[in-house]
Amino acid sequence: MVRTLLLALAFSTESIHKYSASCCFVSETLSVITSVNRSFPGLCCSDIVNSFNAKEIGVRIFEDFASSWQWIIAALVIAMVVSFLFLLLLRFIAPVMVWVLIFGVLAVGAYGIYHCWWEYDNYRKSTVSITDIGFTTDFKVYLQVKETWLAFLIILSVVEGILLLTLIFLRTRILIAIALIQESSKAVSHMMSTLFYPLVTFVLLVVCVAYWGITALYLATSGNPVYKVVTLNSTQGNCGQIGGNVTCDPQVNYSWCPSARCIFIKYNNEGLLQRNLFNLQIYNVVAFLWCINFVIALGQCTLAGAFASYYWAFSKPSDIPTFPLSQAFILGLWWSAQNPCARFLMCCLKCCFWCLEKFIKFLNRNAYIMIAVYGKNFCVSAKNAFMLLMRNIVRVVVLDKVTDLLLFFGKLLVVGGVGVLAFFFFSGRIRLPGSNFRTEMLNYYWMPIIVVVVGAYLIAHGFFSVYNMCVDTLFLCFLEDLERHDGTMQKPYYMSKNLMKILNKKNKGPKKGKGKD
Repeated sequence: MVRTLLLALAFSTESIHKYSASCCFVSETLSVITSVNRSFPGLCCSDIVNSFNAKEIGVRIFEDFASSWQWIIAALVIAMVVSFLFLLLLRFIAPVMVWVLIFGVLAVGAYGIYHCWWEYDNYRKSTVSITDIGFTTDFKVYLQVKETWLAFLIILSVVEGILLLTLIFLRTRILIAIALIQESSKAVSHMMSTLFYPLVTFVLLVVCVAYWGITALYLATSGNPVYKVVTLNSTQGNCGQIGGNVTCDPQVNYSWCPSARCIFIKYNNEGLLQRNLFNLQIYNVVAFLWCINFVIALGQCTLAGAFASYYWAFSKPSDIPTFPLSQAFILGLWWSAQNPCARFLMCCLKCCFWCLEKFIKFLNRNAYIMIAVYGKNFCVSAKNAFMLLMRNIVRVVVLDKVTDLLLFFGKLLVVGGVGVLAFFFFSGRIRLPGSNFRTEMLNYYWMPIIVVVVGAYLIAHGFFSVYNMCVDTLFLCFLEDLERHDGTMQKPYYMSKNLMKILNKKNKGPKKGKGKD
């Protein structure tokens, strides 16, 4: 009896792998496995059991989403509103926030120096030195030696001194960065539609992915399907005459063998198209990467054109175009079509030279800004942007770091705040009045929390990427303004009064409204 059950188990497992398309046989096999597991628990098939457990977990997760999707959407809407308000409030709170963050970093460094001195003073009388300990994998031992804390003290003191000197000598450039951040917030407030442009980019990316997937699927299934007849029980009727290499038609019914099945094996690989299928798939992937980079570049060029129209409007907001985003989108399509070879070359370079990815992305971003401003081709715009930034490298570094610090704090505020709120809500620690939602309705309450946190990060990243593009565009326009204009009536400055005040610049001449906010 045991031998028979073991043979049935072996035959059933092998049959599942070979003929999983037959629902009837799979059910029969599962019944055999169940009977074996009940009779002999030690013979249970762990991989099949694990697969059923995974399916059960998936069903429970789906049930959690079905019962909490309204609250997940509400949390994502809150993340969107907080991101939107944060960007608008930067116009008023950017100076305070930047200086608080800068002095916060200095305060953390000062506390680190104090703590290292305090630890060093505690171990000063200790006779144990770092030479007595030698090398050990237990790093806690090194924290009980005065030389360790002395080294930390020296390092932190040097870093703190460098930060203080940097703050003293670069205070004017920090003020310029703050003024540009405030100006970016004004530009965004005049062009609210730019905040939702990432949705357009997302839709275009989805179209690119869908087109690539459909094309790859059509290529993979371009051959004729090959079907072969198999029998699940060769002892019935004339089933013993069926071999493993007999092709069949799935529309034909084999009445002389009830257990015969016509199953799909593969697609025919004969023919010119099928022999070059791999090369065609490679071509499809390259085209997909090109389309993805083109959509991203189009988005950057569109936003840059919209924000550049704000900066170069002499009297703001009366000189700002009526539909700046739409005009910039059309111009971006027109200018990008002028030099496809250079854009395709840059795409190939980014794929081949991975080590230069960061630099090329930085170059591309600023090149697209120059394209949006002047409409020149990619190579000329990239060269002009690079030379302009190299002539103002200190300002570039200061603005980049100040903006990164500010936007990182904003992302942390949005994601952390919404994540904590979602944790307290889905874990049942807080309950909304009038709500029928209960934590007991969820199998895994952490799953909606993860979805909310990831969604909040993506939303914050989408909003802040627009703002970051605005800062970069206005910064390049500001540098161009300084180099091309001198404040005379023939060449007046287009920058705001705040920037003029920081740089001790002013427009000459009787015309009013110059340098107007």
